[in-house]
Amino acid sequence: MVLSIPCMILRGGTSKGIYLKDTDLPQDLLTKKKMILSIFGSPDRRQIDGLGGADPLTSKVCIIGTQPFKNSHAAGADLIYSFGQVGINDAFVDFRALCGNLTSGVGVFAIWEKLIKGLEPITVVKIYNTNLNRMLTAEIPVKNGMPMETGNYSIPGVPGKGAKINVDFSDTAGASTGKLLPTGNPIDVLKIPGIGALESSMVDIGNAHVFVRATDLGLKGNENSEQIDSNPDLLDRLEIIRGHAALAMGIINDSEASRTESPATPLIAIVAPSQGYCNEMTGTPISSDQCDFLSRLMFMQQAHKTYAGTSTVCTGVASRIPGTIVHEVCRHNTRQNLKVLFGHPSGIIETESKIEFNESQYKVSRATLGRTARRIMEGEVFLHQNFSKIKLR
Repeated sequence: MVLSIPCMILRGGTSKGIYLKDTDLPQDLLTKKKMILSIFGSPDRRQIDGLGGADPLTSKVCIIGTQPFKNSHAAGADLIYSFGQVGINDAFVDFRALCGNLTSGVGVFAIWEKLIKGLEPITVVKIYNTNLNRMLTAEIPVKNGMPMETGNYSIPGVPGKGAKINVDFSDTAGASTGKLLPTGNPIDVLKIPGIGALESSMVDIGNAHVFVRATDLGLKGNENSEQIDSNPDLLDRLEIIRGHAALAMGIINDSEASRTESPATPLIAIVAPSQGYCNEMTGTPISSDQCDFLSRLMFMQQAHKTYAGTSTVCTGVASRIPGTIVHEVCRHNTRQNLKVLFGHPSGIIETESKIEFNESQYKVSRATLGRTARRIMEGEVFLHQNFSKIKLR
């Protein structure tokens, strides 16, 4: 008998994921991972035998439930949410990071599945995330008790418009490493064999990130994803830098093991002052006065064609911390604004960032991401009969 599991596919922000209820999965982590890999068709570079889209941005799983979670931080949560980055070529499911884009679909999924009640006009959902052990707050537009999927809000990288969903990540500051500034410094010098001394800024909110200057890598900062991905020497250097940053943040114990032990975090971003470039998806020119600075993001050892949700809030917060490389490249006259606008390969992204300096440390009081989400499919996914024989990496 072939095993099947109820599922829903949603587009959340600029990512697409498979959403599952925790009660439909086994509690045993090993079996759970094998089932998820079978659902996606991994390991296989095309994921031809599953629902995965053969791209890191579509090889993602969200597991949602309402079961009580034995953690004081979860008090008051409406939902419990775990995110998994699913390997494509390799048989792994990484539960250490968080996808901000797909977080926008968690409350939407829960309302459709009647895990929570939709209240007009906005349903505020407290979501406890198990990856970071922190609370997220989502504001879901609702009409007639169901999530709204039409609206006037657009985000770069997604065709058309939808209803705006706000997600606040301010409680996730320091969740991965213990501190908003993991080393305690807004800027650090990484001493990397073969590269030399490199200035970087390490910031932890949403997910842990390391920021580097484009000019220190021999780049302008307005390159598109294809230009970055077609440069193998640059890709190798970026992964080496990411590995040394992961070691400095205490995420891994060996900088050379970054690709296998922690492929998703920290994320590495390349920043530069605002300048003109072309939207790589539409070819539309973007002028230097449309944003505060530029950033190019690496995700799972590839250049992101747009920008990750958690990276959006982290980059925005970093731009408001004096001394960081991101604050340095940000337009001087916009550093005090609540709203942050920065350019990525496919357009301009917006976030709201507010920090306060108290008792010799920074506290984040607002770190929001505006997204849209849409239900694409719901039904049952059938597992491969031999899924239990998958050998995890």
